Amino acid sequence: MAHVLDGITVIDAGSWIAGPAAATVMADFGAEVIKVEPPGGDSYRNYYQLPGAPRSDLNYAWLLGSRNKKSVVLDLAVPEGREALLALIARADVFVTNQPPARVERFRIRYEDLAEVNPRLVYAALSGYGERGDEANKLGFDVNAWWARSGMMDIVRAPGAPPTGSAAGMGDHPTAMALFGAIMMALYQRERTGRGARVSSSLMANGAWANAIFIQAALCGATFVPRAPRDRPLNPLANLYQCRDGRWFLLTVVREERDWERFARVVGRADLVADARFATPAARRANSAALVAVLDEVFAAKNWAEWREVLSAHPFIFGPVASLGDVVQDHQMSVNEALVPLDHPGRPGLSTIMSPIHMAGESKVPPRPAPEIGEHTEEVLRRAGYDDAAIERLRSTGALG
Repeated sequence: MAHVLDGITVIDAGSWIAGPAAATVMADFGAEVIKVEPPGGDSYRNYYQLPGAPRSDLNYAWLLGSRNKKSVVLDLAVPEGREALLALIARADVFVTNQPPARVERFRIRYEDLAEVNPRLVYAALSGYGERGDEANKLGFDVNAWWARSGMMDIVRAPGAPPTGSAAGMGDHPTAMALFGAIMMALYQRERTGRGARVSSSLMANGAWANAIFIQAALCGATFVPRAPRDRPLNPLANLYQCRDGRWFLLTVVREERDWERFARVVGRADLVADARFATPAARRANSAALVAVLDEVFAAKNWAEWREVLSAHPFIFGPVASLGDVVQDHQMSVNEALVPLDHPGRPGLSTIMSPIHMAGESKVPPRPAPEIGEHTEEVLRRAGYDDAAIERLRSTGALG
């Protein structure tokens, strides 16, 4: 079956998540992605064994980020290893790296170096904190450069609570989509001009974009309202509530003038409409603690499944606070191909998370398991012009690990 990126070859020389995940999206749409790893492999292969990571006999993080890729081991510190990389670059369309500028220069894999070999190359660089300034070579994960540096870590915490951590890869995957967009823009330019290009993005810039509304408010000198506690919200109809079975859901009724009376009737408390404390939006805000207490009792009287059925019959905006157990069984995610089957030997019924964009009339590549370290080294090198003797010479220099 044909795919929109058939014939595009991507060299993924990145590490961990954000840069390589952009290449994963390209693989989903048919690109051949060659993962270039150092001897011993990308250290991200070991994430699932780190203290605190979810325990599994499957390397779930690697399976997700490296599906449909081919693995080649090259030691770029060995001259012959760099020469082998250049042989791959000569026939590639895209090169992805998230190495800091100093390391890129040391290995002589800057855009200028690779464009000499292939002027049509699209070179995609991902950094933690941007490529200029004192922190250009500073290493950072998304929890540092995206979550904490952007201010999001500070503003989402509950009143009086310490800053809270982010979920694994929470900033990496949105950043990967930005880099993917930049790559596709450069490929479009190449179609028009015949020339390659260098594109870049950073975790820090993507964190600022994710928190852009509040940052823009600060840039405009806005006065910020302190975050209200759950039992005293600014709008009791846009708040978290817990059902009898312990399940939480988020109610988001923001058009109060239109929906208040209907809402009160639907939850079985039409008497609240005549209560002067709750008669207007201003009154409900002034008496929010009292209204929350009433609604806490109301929602604690039924299980979540019952409330979901009741509320779904009306145009209220609401939704469950889903557990991971809920997510993996979410029919809406499956039917919309956010979750898709992955054909894994020995693990029937396994699914994975698909990249979040679709193109009408275009199919995606069915996910295949991630490669073992160096699984495709010889295959890829032979296609780049290396015969058995040349591969053995490479191996003798240590270039293949």
